[in-house]
Formats: sequence, C-alpha cells, structure tokens
Amino acid sequence: MKIGCLGPAGSYSELAAAKLSPSSEIVLFKNFPAVVDALKTGKVDEIALPIENSIQGGVLQNMDLLAEERDLFAVKEYILPVEHRLVHRAGASLADIRKIYSHPQALGQCSVFLSEKLPQAQAVPVESTAEGLSRVREEDDACIVGAHLCEGLSARGLEVYRGEIADEKKNFTYFELVKKGEEWLNHPTEHVYFVAKLLHRPGSLYRLLGVINSYGLNMTKIESRPIKDAPGEYRFFIEVEGNYLAPETERALADMRKICQDFKLLGCY
Repeated sequence: MKIGCLGPAGSYSELAAAKLSPSSEIVLFKNFPAVVDALKTGKVDEIALPIENSIQGGVLQNMDLLAEERDLFAVKEYILPVEHRLVHRAGASLADIRKIYSHPQALGQCSVFLSEKLPQAQAVPVESTAEGLSRVREEDDACIVGAHLCEGLSARGLEVYRGEIADEKKNFTYFELVKKGEEWLNHPTEHVYFVAKLLHRPGSLYRLLGVINSYGLNMTKIESRPIKDAPGEYRFFIEVEGNYLAPETERALADMRKICQDFKLLGCY
C-alpha cells in the first residue's frame, strides 16, 4: 500500500500520513493538486489531506479538491497537534530578518507574532513548512516550521527563536485519509461530511438545516464557499454526527439530496 501526501520530508502532512496509515509506504508530492491526482490515477492507494485548522479554519484548496472529485471520499480522521517555531540564521536578530518562508496556513496561524515582532519582514508563501526551511540561506532569511524539524539545526548554522509562536497555543490540524471508491465507506462511523449546493432562493439553507434538525443530527461543522463562475452563489460544507450505516442517517441523507441542486458525500469517519 502507498499513501500520498504533501512533501518534502518532514512536512506536517508526512507526520499525519504515518499516523493515518502506519503500514503504508509514504510517497511525497510537491503540492495538493498533485497529491489528489496521484490517487485519481492510481499512483497511490490513499492520501492524507489537511482539511481544517483550529486557528485558520478550513483548508480551502483541499475542501474544493475533495468536493470536485466525485469518486474520492474521506474514510478516517486524525487530529495532529501543531507547534510552530521561528528559525533563522545563527546570530541574526529579529531586526535583521527581511523574509519569512512558510506554508500560507502557518503564516496565518502566526500572524500576531509576525506583526508584533517582525513588522519589517515580508511573509513569503511556499508549498510546505519543510520547503520553507530549505529556503533559509541568507542572513536576513527566516522560516516558520514545526517543532519536529528543529533538531540538529545548529549544525546547519541555524537557530530557533525561543518557543511556540502561534497565535493560539492549542493548535490542531484535522487530517483526513482519502480513498477512491464509495465501497470504502461501508463501515460504522461517528461523523458524516458532505457538501451541498442549494437553490439560489430564500429559505434554501433553512430547509436543509431543518432536515438535519428533524433527524436529530448534531451539526459539528458548517462552512460556505463561493461557487466558481456563479457570482453570489455558495455551496455549504457540513459535518454531522452520525453512523453512515444507520438507517436513519441513510434516510436523512436521501431527504437532503431531494432539496439540493447538487449534493456530494465527502466522507464518513
């Protein structure tokens, strides 16, 4: 078995992949579209995707990728504790730093620290926190990486600034194990995750939420995303507590499909 995830080696995605599928061989890719494409084309058997962060909210690119692929489904969830560190060239002061490399999510999760301690520095988004570390070459460079990447940096002429720099100290990222084919959903679950496109008229979302309420399903997540090429229209990503195999959950999903323009099950876990 092979599991695909965002690289390079040492990324948060690689850590999550090892937890989600311990016996699988990990295959690293440059960006998330490449990770998803590898599953679609059979290069890997499963993938690990970050879907939500407790500070930044939904990982929007991955939500859209999962929604747009009709045959891909999340089947397992892992919550990864995230600890961010600032790394810079040894001997440099914060006032020396002009560029900070990291993944956009990490930059956003440390925005207060960056604005207060490094207002002069330019935040430079890269594909992953691990890639950011590889970009620190000059005296005025720095990066934000996970604490797990900080061991042995002194031998590379790098230094870690104090401790945790995230805006919130209790920081978690929700990763999902994604597989191809609806047959992987045939197992008892605690959550059901779906995306719904509703008629663009008053009361459409109210009707959908009414179905959820009528079946006594506890909604644990709701997030809206604009629909491409349809200004002013949105689709809703919703997670509820429920066993996918339970008859009442099956009936609830069937009733929701009836009132949606488009409905896609994203996963059950």
